[in-house]
Amino acid sequence: MYCHGVLFRGAAEGAIRQTIIEKNYLDTVIGLPANLFYGVSIPTTILVFKKNRKTKDILLIDASNEFEKGKNQNKLTDKNINKIIATYKNRVDVDKYAHVAALEEIKENEFHLNIPRYVDTSEEEQAIDLDEVNKQLEQDKQEIAELEAKINEQLRILGINV
Repeated sequence: MYCHGVLFRGAAEGAIRQTIIEKNYLDTVIGLPANLFYGVSIPTTILVFKKNRKTKDILLIDASNEFEKGKNQNKLTDKNINKIIATYKNRVDVDKYAHVAALEEIKENEFHLNIPRYVDTSEEEQAIDLDEVNKQLEQDKQEIAELEAKINEQLRILGINV
């Protein structure tokens, strides 16, 4: 278990990470949620190493949203764990969850393994129809004017001048 810094920090850590990748020992990087382990409030990472690997790619899994919120500590459910294991075994890209990065892609990223570089978890913003918004604003203005006119009429009936 490591903090995410080992995935992207430079200097000695960067050199060690590059050597491990070039020697083809690193198989998988699994990003876990924050507050999963007692006394560790930051997100953590599992690095899976293997000897005698046949491929030179690295599987990156973003399991940072796979947890059940707890009072003092988050928890991985059986469903969360099974999803991580199934993704590990299948070793394929899963939209917004996992990516199999080729060695060339990792080299292009200067051996940085920060998971968001490889797994895009961002949600597309919904397009806003400005014409529809303006139409609704005009309807709201009209309704407000009608209600204000009714209120003013009721106030006049009560003898209050507006």
